[in-house]
Amino acid sequence: MSQIGAQTQANQTGLTVPVGLVVAVAIALLTAVSIAVSYRTSGNFDLVYGLMSLFLSINLLISYWEICLFLRRDYIEQRTEYWRERREATGGSPATEFFTSKVPLNSLCSTALWADIWSTYALYDGSYADRRTYGFNVDIANGFFTLIPGAVLHATYTVPFLPAALTGIVGVALFWQWTYVTSLYWMSFFVAKRQALISRTELYAYIWGPSSPWLFFALLGLYVSVRLIVDGDYSVLGH
Repeated sequence: MSQIGAQTQANQTGLTVPVGLVVAVAIALLTAVSIAVSYRTSGNFDLVYGLMSLFLSINLLISYWEICLFLRRDYIEQRTEYWRERREATGGSPATEFFTSKVPLNSLCSTALWADIWSTYALYDGSYADRRTYGFNVDIANGFFTLIPGAVLHATYTVPFLPAALTGIVGVALFWQWTYVTSLYWMSFFVAKRQALISRTELYAYIWGPSSPWLFFALLGLYVSVRLIVDGDYSVLGH
Protein backbone atom coordinates (compact mmCIF):
# COMPACT_ATOMS: atom_id res chain seq x y z
CA MET A 1 0.00 0.00 0.00
CA SER A 2 1.44 3.33 -1.04
CA GLN A 3 1.59 6.45 1.06
CA ILE A 4 -0.53 9.33 -0.22
CA GLY A 5 0.72 12.87 0.31
CA ALA A 6 3.21 14.26 2.82
CA GLN A 7 0.54 15.72 5.09
CA THR A 8 -1.51 12.52 4.87
CA GLN A 9 1.52 10.44 5.82
CA ALA A 10 1.96 12.55 8.93
CA ASN A 11 -1.68 12.06 9.93
CA GLN A 12 -2.18 8.30 9.42
CA THR A 13 -4.25 7.86 12.59
CA GLY A 14 -7.86 6.96 13.25
CA LEU A 15 -10.44 5.80 10.72
CA THR A 16 -9.32 5.65 7.10
CA VAL A 17 -11.35 5.40 3.88
CA PRO A 18 -10.40 4.67 0.26
CA VAL A 19 -9.73 7.80 -1.79
CA GLY A 20 -12.01 6.61 -4.58
CA LEU A 21 -14.88 6.15 -2.13
CA VAL A 22 -14.42 9.71 -0.87
CA VAL A 23 -14.67 11.03 -4.43
CA ALA A 24 -17.73 8.93 -5.27
CA VAL A 25 -19.57 9.86 -2.08
CA ALA A 26 -18.80 13.59 -2.48
CA ILE A 27 -20.15 13.67 -6.04
CA ALA A 28 -23.15 11.50 -5.17
CA LEU A 29 -24.08 13.67 -2.18
CA LEU A 30 -23.77 16.95 -4.09
CA THR A 31 -25.87 15.59 -6.94
CA ALA A 32 -28.47 13.88 -4.76
CA VAL A 33 -29.02 16.90 -2.53
CA SER A 34 -29.38 19.16 -5.56
CA ILE A 35 -31.89 16.84 -7.24
CA ALA A 36 -33.86 16.49 -4.01
CA VAL A 37 -34.09 20.27 -3.58
CA SER A 38 -35.04 20.72 -7.23
CA TYR A 39 -37.74 18.06 -6.94
CA ARG A 40 -39.14 19.71 -3.84
CA THR A 41 -39.21 23.05 -5.68
CA SER A 42 -40.57 21.96 -9.07
CA GLY A 43 -42.49 18.82 -8.12
CA ASN A 44 -40.87 16.65 -10.79
CA PHE A 45 -37.58 15.12 -11.85
CA ASP A 46 -36.10 16.38 -15.10
CA LEU A 47 -33.43 14.33 -16.88
CA VAL A 48 -31.66 17.36 -18.37
CA TYR A 49 -31.47 18.98 -14.96
CA GLY A 50 -30.17 15.73 -13.46
CA LEU A 51 -27.37 15.51 -16.02
CA MET A 52 -26.40 19.15 -15.54
CA SER A 53 -26.47 18.74 -11.76
CA LEU A 54 -24.15 15.75 -12.02
CA PHE A 55 -21.69 17.58 -14.25
CA LEU A 56 -21.66 20.77 -12.18
CA SER A 57 -21.19 18.73 -9.00
CA ILE A 58 -18.18 17.00 -10.55
CA ASN A 59 -16.77 20.33 -11.69
CA LEU A 60 -17.01 21.78 -8.18
CA LEU A 61 -14.83 18.95 -6.90
CA ILE A 62 -12.42 19.12 -9.83
CA SER A 63 -12.09 22.88 -9.38
CA TYR A 64 -10.76 22.30 -5.88
CA TRP A 65 -8.28 19.78 -7.24
CA GLU A 66 -7.16 22.31 -9.84
CA ILE A 67 -6.60 24.91 -7.14
CA CYS A 68 -4.45 22.29 -5.40
CA LEU A 69 -2.54 21.94 -8.67
CA PHE A 70 -1.53 25.59 -8.36
CA LEU A 71 -0.89 25.59 -4.62
CA ARG A 72 1.22 22.42 -4.70
CA ARG A 73 2.95 22.72 -8.08
CA ASP A 74 6.45 22.14 -6.63
CA TYR A 75 5.25 19.15 -4.66
CA ILE A 76 3.56 17.64 -7.72
CA GLU A 77 6.78 17.76 -9.72
CA GLN A 78 8.56 15.90 -6.91
CA ARG A 79 5.82 13.32 -6.38
CA THR A 80 5.65 12.49 -10.08
CA GLU A 81 9.07 10.87 -9.72
CA TYR A 82 7.82 8.85 -6.75
CA TRP A 83 4.90 7.48 -8.77
CA ARG A 84 7.13 6.74 -11.77
CA GLU A 85 9.43 4.68 -9.55
CA ARG A 86 6.42 3.05 -7.92
CA ARG A 87 5.03 2.00 -11.32
CA GLU A 88 8.38 0.52 -12.33
CA ALA A 89 8.62 -1.39 -9.04
CA THR A 90 5.07 -2.79 -8.99
CA GLY A 91 4.08 -2.82 -12.65
CA GLY A 92 0.67 -1.53 -11.61
CA SER A 93 -1.31 1.60 -12.44
CA PRO A 94 -0.46 4.60 -10.23
CA ALA A 95 -3.97 6.01 -10.77
CA THR A 96 -5.59 2.77 -9.58
CA GLU A 97 -3.23 2.58 -6.62
CA PHE A 98 -3.97 6.17 -5.67
CA PHE A 99 -7.75 5.78 -5.70
CA THR A 100 -7.69 2.48 -3.81
CA SER A 101 -5.29 3.80 -1.15
CA LYS A 102 -6.79 4.78 2.18
CA VAL A 103 -6.69 8.25 3.72
CA PRO A 104 -7.54 9.33 7.29
CA LEU A 105 -10.73 11.33 7.72
CA ASN A 106 -8.83 14.29 9.15
CA SER A 107 -6.91 14.62 5.87
CA LEU A 108 -9.83 14.70 3.45
CA CYS A 109 -9.29 18.39 2.66
CA SER A 110 -5.50 18.16 2.47
CA THR A 111 -4.11 20.00 -0.55
CA ALA A 112 -1.24 17.48 -0.61
CA LEU A 113 -3.69 14.60 -0.91
CA TRP A 114 -5.56 16.02 -3.88
CA ALA A 115 -2.42 17.39 -5.50
CA ASP A 116 -1.23 13.79 -5.65
CA ILE A 117 -3.93 13.11 -8.24
CA TRP A 118 -1.96 15.30 -10.64
CA SER A 119 1.27 13.49 -9.77
CA THR A 120 -0.23 10.21 -10.95
CA TYR A 121 -1.89 11.82 -13.97
CA ALA A 122 1.43 13.33 -15.04
CA LEU A 123 2.62 9.82 -15.90
CA TYR A 124 0.01 9.75 -18.68
CA ASP A 125 0.28 13.42 -19.63
CA GLY A 126 3.61 14.92 -18.62
CA SER A 127 2.33 18.49 -18.97
CA TYR A 128 0.89 18.28 -15.44
CA ALA A 129 4.40 18.09 -14.02
CA ASP A 130 5.56 20.98 -16.20
CA ARG A 131 4.22 24.42 -15.27
CA ARG A 132 5.22 25.82 -18.68
CA THR A 133 2.61 23.79 -20.58
CA TYR A 134 -0.90 24.59 -21.75
CA GLY A 135 -2.52 21.68 -19.92
CA PHE A 136 -1.02 22.67 -16.58
CA ASN A 137 -2.06 26.32 -16.78
CA VAL A 138 -5.48 25.90 -18.35
CA ASP A 139 -6.58 23.58 -15.54
CA ILE A 140 -5.37 26.06 -12.95
CA ALA A 141 -7.42 28.74 -14.71
CA ASN A 142 -10.44 26.44 -14.72
CA GLY A 143 -10.13 25.92 -10.99
CA PHE A 144 -10.01 29.60 -10.10
CA PHE A 145 -12.28 31.10 -12.76
CA THR A 146 -15.09 28.57 -13.16
CA LEU A 147 -15.63 27.65 -9.51
CA ILE A 148 -17.91 30.58 -8.64
CA PRO A 149 -19.91 30.85 -11.91
CA GLY A 150 -20.27 27.06 -11.91
CA ALA A 151 -21.60 27.13 -8.36
CA VAL A 152 -24.01 29.97 -9.22
CA LEU A 153 -25.35 28.06 -12.23
CA HIS A 154 -25.74 24.93 -10.13
CA ALA A 155 -27.69 26.86 -7.50
CA THR A 156 -30.00 28.73 -9.87
CA TYR A 157 -30.64 25.60 -11.96
CA THR A 158 -31.79 23.96 -8.72
CA VAL A 159 -33.86 26.83 -7.31
CA PRO A 160 -34.26 29.53 -9.98
CA PHE A 161 -33.39 32.88 -8.43
CA LEU A 162 -31.84 34.65 -11.41
CA PRO A 163 -33.69 35.77 -14.55
CA ALA A 164 -33.58 32.91 -17.07
CA ALA A 165 -32.01 35.10 -19.77
CA LEU A 166 -29.20 36.20 -17.44
CA THR A 167 -28.54 32.60 -16.41
CA GLY A 168 -28.45 31.66 -20.09
CA ILE A 169 -25.91 34.35 -20.89
CA VAL A 170 -23.63 33.22 -18.07
CA GLY A 171 -24.09 29.64 -19.22
CA VAL A 172 -23.20 30.38 -22.83
CA ALA A 173 -19.96 32.04 -21.73
CA LEU A 174 -19.03 29.26 -19.31
CA PHE A 175 -20.00 26.25 -21.41
CA TRP A 176 -18.44 27.63 -24.58
CA GLN A 177 -15.22 28.15 -22.65
CA TRP A 178 -15.27 24.50 -21.55
CA THR A 179 -16.00 23.31 -25.09
CA TYR A 180 -13.15 25.35 -26.56
CA VAL A 181 -10.61 24.61 -23.83
CA THR A 182 -11.26 20.86 -23.88
CA SER A 183 -10.95 20.73 -27.66
CA LEU A 184 -7.72 22.72 -27.52
CA TYR A 185 -6.35 20.46 -24.77
CA TRP A 186 -6.90 17.38 -26.93
CA MET A 187 -5.28 19.15 -29.88
CA SER A 188 -2.24 20.18 -27.82
CA PHE A 189 -1.91 16.62 -26.48
CA PHE A 190 -1.79 15.08 -29.95
CA VAL A 191 0.27 17.82 -31.57
CA ALA A 192 2.89 17.21 -28.86
CA LYS A 193 2.63 13.47 -29.71
CA ARG A 194 2.14 12.55 -26.06
CA GLN A 195 -0.05 9.63 -27.19
CA ALA A 196 3.12 7.89 -28.39
CA LEU A 197 4.33 7.68 -24.77
CA ILE A 198 1.36 5.71 -23.44
CA SER A 199 -0.62 2.64 -24.43
CA ARG A 200 -3.95 2.73 -26.28
CA THR A 201 -5.71 1.57 -23.10
CA GLU A 202 -4.14 4.39 -21.09
CA LEU A 203 -5.10 6.88 -23.81
CA TYR A 204 -8.77 5.97 -23.53
CA ALA A 205 -8.80 5.47 -19.76
CA TYR A 206 -6.82 8.53 -18.67
CA ILE A 207 -7.02 11.07 -21.53
CA TRP A 208 -10.24 10.62 -23.50
CA GLY A 209 -12.32 9.33 -20.59
CA PRO A 210 -11.66 11.93 -17.87
CA SER A 211 -11.81 14.95 -20.19
CA SER A 212 -14.78 13.93 -22.36
CA PRO A 213 -17.44 15.21 -19.91
CA TRP A 214 -16.03 18.73 -20.29
CA LEU A 215 -16.92 18.55 -23.97
CA PHE A 216 -20.14 16.56 -24.09
CA PHE A 217 -21.77 18.07 -21.01
CA ALA A 218 -20.58 21.49 -22.12
CA LEU A 219 -22.41 21.03 -25.43
CA LEU A 220 -25.53 20.07 -23.50
CA GLY A 221 -24.99 23.14 -21.32
CA LEU A 222 -24.84 25.33 -24.41
CA TYR A 223 -28.19 23.93 -25.53
CA VAL A 224 -29.68 24.58 -22.09
CA SER A 225 -28.28 28.11 -22.03
CA VAL A 226 -29.72 29.00 -25.44
CA ARG A 227 -33.11 27.63 -24.40
CA LEU A 228 -33.03 29.70 -21.22
CA ILE A 229 -32.43 32.85 -23.29
CA VAL A 230 -34.98 32.05 -26.02
CA ASP A 231 -37.73 30.67 -23.74
CA GLY A 232 -37.25 33.26 -21.02
CA ASP A 233 -37.95 30.64 -18.35
CA TYR A 234 -36.50 27.48 -16.78
CA SER A 235 -38.80 24.98 -18.52
CA VAL A 236 -35.80 23.29 -20.18
CA LEU A 237 -34.72 22.26 -16.67
CA GLY A 238 -38.18 21.16 -15.55
CA HIS A 239 -39.15 24.30 -13.63
